[in-house]
Amino acid sequence: MNIPTEPIGSLPRSPELLTAMADHQAGRTDEGTFRLVQERAVRDTIERLEKAGSPVVTDGEQSKPDFVTYPVAGTPGLSPEGVVIPFADGHQRQLPVLTAGPFRYKVSAEQYLRVARQYTNTPVKQAVVAPSVLSLFYPPSGISGFPREEFLHQLMGESEAEIRACLDAGAHVVQLDFDEARLTLKLDPSGGVLNDLVELNNQVLARFTESEQARIGVYCGPGADQDSTHSLDVDYAELLPRFLRLTAGNFYLQMAGEADPDRVLRVIADQLRPGVRAFVGVTDPIDPRVETPEEVRDRVLRAARYIPVDQLGTCDDAGFAPFADDTSTSRETAFAKIRARVEGTAQAAELLGG
Repeated sequence: MNIPTEPIGSLPRSPELLTAMADHQAGRTDEGTFRLVQERAVRDTIERLEKAGSPVVTDGEQSKPDFVTYPVAGTPGLSPEGVVIPFADGHQRQLPVLTAGPFRYKVSAEQYLRVARQYTNTPVKQAVVAPSVLSLFYPPSGISGFPREEFLHQLMGESEAEIRACLDAGAHVVQLDFDEARLTLKLDPSGGVLNDLVELNNQVLARFTESEQARIGVYCGPGADQDSTHSLDVDYAELLPRFLRLTAGNFYLQMAGEADPDRVLRVIADQLRPGVRAFVGVTDPIDPRVETPEEVRDRVLRAARYIPVDQLGTCDDAGFAPFADDTSTSRETAFAKIRARVEGTAQAAELLGG
């Protein structure tokens, strides 16, 4: 019996990288030197993942400024005064807002993937921002000469191109980060905004064949920035029936931090389509305590009571550092949690296979 297990994406940046980021921003480090530091951080991240036994690795998003804005960072025509994301501990993140067209990606995640694959023969997963998230960059008041319809047309084209480039470059799986899905139900309890965003993502996913969709996944959670969440108080069971309508082959679902996991697992079991895999979170990045492999094992066994084992996988509840400046979790703690996830998943698989 084999139960696949994968990281979500981001890992805390190395101390050397954090220093280099500050120096680069201040103009004290040139681009070439900064890139070398980033690549060292990627190589170290992959080596640590492999040492932890991870059967799938990522670059830990070491070269991304954050999981949202990386495609357009530094693009003219962006203002920092976009949608505000409030977190439970009082801190906020603010998205940029578009002030002019056209809309084009400046960076494709394919570039990160190609660097990562230089350092490993292990399957590499690549996280990309979902087009639904980037759609929030368009201002409600509109942009003169650049209607929303044209923006969405260009956005979907850019998103498709990035996903396809990652698949073509050998990604084991491409994961769309749809992190705002749960938050939208907090901002709009009617679900209208969520339905629109699901439809937008599905329009992009429809451009891929069934075999390609099997290598595409979608992640959502309640946020995990600076050990705080933005929407854990939103009922996951209200989100999942809509979220699971996405035509992807894999779903990555926060579960370790859920107060009533059995209730949510029943919803997943009821909504999960045949042939689709649900990766359930078994470690909680915002909990400073490292789970034991036995705790992970028991969480997997609980999930297996509801989800067919051939449709079950495990993951972390979220990335460990979705924004580069998030140092709330140490690299050592993150890799210890990953090791527990890998070992606990293997223990559960052995019991279920017996």
